[in-house]
Amino acid sequence: MSDALSGSGGFPLVRPRRLRRTPAVRRLAAETRLHPADLILPLFVREGATEPVPISSMPGVVQHTRDTLRKAAHEAVSAGVGGLMLFGIPSHKDACGTAGTDPEGILQVALRDVAAEVGDDTVIMSDLCLDEFTDHGHCGVLREDGTVDNDATLERYAEMAVVQAEAGAHMLGPSGMMDGQVGYVRRALDAAGHTDVSILAYSAKYASGFYGPFREAVESTLQGDRMTYQQDPANADESLREALLDVAEGADMVMVKPAMSYLDIVRRIADAVHVPVAAYQVSGEYAMVEAAAANGWIDRDRVILETLTGVRRAGASVILTYWATEVARKLH
Repeated sequence: MSDALSGSGGFPLVRPRRLRRTPAVRRLAAETRLHPADLILPLFVREGATEPVPISSMPGVVQHTRDTLRKAAHEAVSAGVGGLMLFGIPSHKDACGTAGTDPEGILQVALRDVAAEVGDDTVIMSDLCLDEFTDHGHCGVLREDGTVDNDATLERYAEMAVVQAEAGAHMLGPSGMMDGQVGYVRRALDAAGHTDVSILAYSAKYASGFYGPFREAVESTLQGDRMTYQQDPANADESLREALLDVAEGADMVMVKPAMSYLDIVRRIADAVHVPVAAYQVSGEYAMVEAAAANGWIDRDRVILETLTGVRRAGASVILTYWATEVARKLH
């Protein structure tokens, strides 16, 4: 018998359970920790809303009014949340997503509101995509045959980037999965004098079934699907290629979306790049946990922390999650 496995105290000498004995010991030996600053809170604001509008498939999440958005931003910052990602729902949509580039569009107005409320106390982020603003629901400009025109869409993203930066966004999140979007946006920002505005690239955004509740949240009018520009869930090597291209084009951070079904992708990208890696715990992931908890099938609070810890353990530096403020409060 090996000396390591025997001794005067009898078999076994090596007892890993010693480091699990009490909550204090487990806390001391923890390899992965959550911190409020690791969390980003996605927020929805609806043009013309006079009171918050509940999202039925995402219990506890609402489409905010401008006033309740400011309040939610203040609460998140008070809890120590690391960032806020804003999504706008306009009262009018058209084929080109005009509201997305209108300086008085709801997202730009909301950015100014939040910037006035919290200033530089957190990272104010904005979703840089057309899908919330187009009547067809796609992330770009359509050709006559109904397919997304990649390069024409880049022109629209460049316009959006500048108006969002001018409205007060610290970080932009190009999420449309157009080829070349990061480099195009970077050049547009720099040319407009916004060299300090950073880019969180949605580098590996998969064509996922987990986005359903989000489409209710932004009142999506999607016709068809996004398989021609979002990634195939079967592919892993492709995600690494996308992330490396985005870093080469100037991305300051990269993202994997969704999170829980793509933890292997989070790990591979984290091992390959030298910028922070984000992961988005998307609406469907949130909805599943809330639904199971409402039925008494799982311990809600325990599962929330377990899912977030798993994403961090896989290599994510930061996590976008609808539980950000709630979890941040509990971590204090």
